[in-house]
Amino acid sequence: MKPSILLFGKKNDFYCERAIEFVTTHFPVNEIILGSRGDRFPEKINSWHGDYIISYLSPWIIPANLLAKARRASINFHPGPPEYPGIGCTNFAIYDGADRFGVTCHHMDPKVDSGEIIAVRRFPLYESDSVYTLTQRCYGYIIQLFYDVMSRILAGDPLPQADETWARAPYKRVELDALCRLTPDMPADEIRRRVRSVTFPGAPGAYFEIDGMRFAYTAEE
Repeated sequence: MKPSILLFGKKNDFYCERAIEFVTTHFPVNEIILGSRGDRFPEKINSWHGDYIISYLSPWIIPANLLAKARRASINFHPGPPEYPGIGCTNFAIYDGADRFGVTCHHMDPKVDSGEIIAVRRFPLYESDSVYTLTQRCYGYIIQLFYDVMSRILAGDPLPQADETWARAPYKRVELDALCRLTPDMPADEIRRRVRSVTFPGAPGAYFEIDGMRFAYTAEE
């Protein structure tokens, strides 16, 4: 009998829809929960019991009591390599001037991006990349990694274990917010680095704050 799957994903996302197609086609016993950033966690799902929990670009941190109900494994697909756990992984990589990036599949522990690593896929980060272009490439690599890992589960093969560990504690929201903040005494190069690393369509981006008033920074100005 094929294992049962509980998949948490991102609402209205092209790649997440491909992941859902794979799960619903090949795993007859499945439950799909989709959400957007800011949505409340669906408490009704806490009564679930089954084999695998899969988090695919999910907006939620899966609570420990639910993780414990997965008989075989709880797996997350993270849009960053082990060097960049937590929030804002693409932002910090561009700010650091990294020349390599990647995506990670790992077991979920109650603490975000800390579980044992199953597999990593790395690729170049170009000087011409923006947060947007890097993020889009991440999505392409994540879906391929998803297919690879889920195909092993479908075949009944054991999950691999990568010879890698997380390089640091996960980045937090407060650190990403701090990266967005500009001050008049910053060198021009620092301002450019910050602006490039936090500019993303639909996101607030970099800003100056003067006398309690916030002024958004745009490169054109």
